Amino acid sequence: MEIVVNGETRQVPEGLNVSKLLQHLGLDPALVAIEMNRAIVRKTEWERTELKPGVQLEIVQFVGGG
Repeated sequence: MEIVVNGETRQVPEGLNVSKLLQHLGLDPALVAIEMNRAIVRKTEWERTELKPGVQLEIVQFVGGG
């Protein structure tokens, strides 16, 4: 299935929800925020938010600094 992540088209397996996408991408769920089709997706909704072909996601990673 084709989706757009941070402006880049990607092929991912069908049947993914937001949580499974993060696993697929190797991202730590504790360190990201997700926007889907210009709307924030709360962490409590990640398990039940299924991805559809063509969906547009913005994934922001939090980075500590010093």
